[in-house]
Amino acid sequence: MLFPTTRSFMNVFDNFFSEPFFTKASETKVPMVMKTDIKEAEDHYLIDVDMPGYNKDDIKIELSDGYLKISGERQYEKKEDKDNYIHRERYTGQCSRSFYVGDDLTEEDVKAAFKDGILSLTLPKKEKEEKLPEKKYIAIEG
Repeated sequence: MLFPTTRSFMNVFDNFFSEPFFTKASETKVPMVMKTDIKEAEDHYLIDVDMPGYNKDDIKIELSDGYLKISGERQYEKKEDKDNYIHRERYTGQCSRSFYVGDDLTEEDVKAAFKDGILSLTLPKKEKEEKLPEKKYIAIEG
């Protein structure tokens, strides 16, 4: 009868946690939080941001100096560690993303909804108003 050796038994969890599902954000080139899709429609842009596990109150959206900043903060209650965790990856802390949207947008222009862990933002396309060059006259003395 064959039995796994102690060494191979201990490696079961090492191999298990090296799967892509368990890969840490620092080990990947793509951030694991706030993955974003941006779609362009005829008259607006739609931004969908994955924010699983967040509540609506944990998310802040700020428009400043032409940048749209989306940030979230999530904290888990710290309990006494009576459980023996072998591996723990649930994210706690802060994360944020910024997108340049131009100086023409105002807070009233941006529409936001949060459902099923996805933050959806709708931003209208605004055409830049072309300003005619301002004529400057020089006064003639005398």
